[in-house]
Amino acid sequence: MPSKNPRINVVLDNPLYDNIRLLAEKDGVSLSAKVKDLIREAMEIQEDILLAELAEKRDATLDESIALAHDETWS
Repeated sequence: MPSKNPRINVVLDNPLYDNIRLLAEKDGVSLSAKVKDLIREAMEIQEDILLAELAEKRDATLDESIALAHDETWS
């Protein structure tokens, strides 16, 4: 039965394809599963970068005179 999940066709250069194929073989998974895992990891990294940027912006505008202490926040 064909999958109803969305699909993306990607053209890779030979070295990148070979590296992904080797990773898939090493992990005992299909090329599709390995690419999906790699994309998921890349998305998590991008999310971490964006959250770090947001935290830096918030930290730069922090007014410690009105900020709550840890104990005040969690008590």
